[in-house]
Amino acid sequence: MNSYNVNPDGFYGDFGGAYIPEILYATVKKLEESYDAIISSDSFKEEYHQLLRDYVGRPSPLYYASRMSEKYGCKLYLKREDLNHTGAHKINNAIGQILLAKKMGKTRIIAETGAGQHGVATATVCALMNMPCRIYMGATDVERQSVNVERMKMLGAEVFPVHSGNKTLKDATNEAIRDWCQHPRDTFYIIGSTVGPHPYPDMVARLQSVISEEIKWQIQEKEGRDYPDYLIACVGGGSNAAGTIYHYIDDERVKIVLGEAGGLGIDSGMTAATIQRGTLGIIHGSRTLVMQTEDGQIVEPYSISAGLDYPGIGPMHANLASQHRATVMAVNDDEAVEAAFELTRLEGIIPALESAHALGLLPKMKFNPDDVVVLTVSGRGDKDLSTYLRVRNEKKTEK
Repeated sequence: MNSYNVNPDGFYGDFGGAYIPEILYATVKKLEESYDAIISSDSFKEEYHQLLRDYVGRPSPLYYASRMSEKYGCKLYLKREDLNHTGAHKINNAIGQILLAKKMGKTRIIAETGAGQHGVATATVCALMNMPCRIYMGATDVERQSVNVERMKMLGAEVFPVHSGNKTLKDATNEAIRDWCQHPRDTFYIIGSTVGPHPYPDMVARLQSVISEEIKWQIQEKEGRDYPDYLIACVGGGSNAAGTIYHYIDDERVKIVLGEAGGLGIDSGMTAATIQRGTLGIIHGSRTLVMQTEDGQIVEPYSISAGLDYPGIGPMHANLASQHRATVMAVNDDEAVEAAFELTRLEGIIPALESAHALGLLPKMKFNPDDVVVLTVSGRGDKDLSTYLRVRNEKKTEK
């Protein structure tokens, strides 16, 4: 059976690879040659899992959402990545990559961030490991995620606002890559999602795979079998989705359903639904689906969610969608916000706007009463409260 995982050349089917400037070739090649041996070593795994347990607070709970289950006619479990230290799944990857950076002798860390959760996670591990770091963040996101910006600064990171493009995640990534090109020898770029040149998509997926590793034994405890009928997650670049599905990617018994950011609608011109609107192209060192014009110019994405407004998608997810292994549906802004308020009122959990795009899939699906469904709540909604309140007040005004 063919696997949906990465092949030795760094491709997932037609997607992936490493399309990078010549100045970064030696750096990326060294990483490719080093990462597998390092993260597979007993010493790395011991330190990594000790930090996940004692610092991050893993395992994260698998919570049976009884009222949501009753509403949607299934057995709905929520994988609570929102309860991790720093409030999202991003810390799983950040800890792994900084341990890798130290073992490779790197002395400076850079990162990009959209919603700010990866930036906070990176700043956190840099404080933990006493390493300097610079976080690139679009100026639009700096404004709408001001609490996370202050958290990063408090943790000792330098936050660099990016004013090019539409001042969001794509533009922050562009600036981070420019920095990396200028400082290839001493700098390690902690990429926050399953994007970028090989080996990053595979590396991030493997570091996030602790999510599905835990789901296997947690669902066994609760349901007497180690697999669900459905796995549901939001997808932008795709790190929480990759972690959720990693140990089930070749298990055809498990249906994979992912929610991407529809924005104001996939035909509105204001969307970040890359699977729906993208075509084959290259972005940030990887061949994948990209929102672009006929002559290859990037179409600026839009989403109410700062973590999902990326004009590309991780090559793993592009391949899963093209091979029909995963069903990817667009969830619009208003559907995501409504889903967030529903979870808050039915289960007392305020999700991140990113996670709300996974929750927004539930009304679009039809379940059997005995279907076991696991949905990953990738982050908590503290950072998005101002957006939630603004939308609620706007609706009140409309009435």
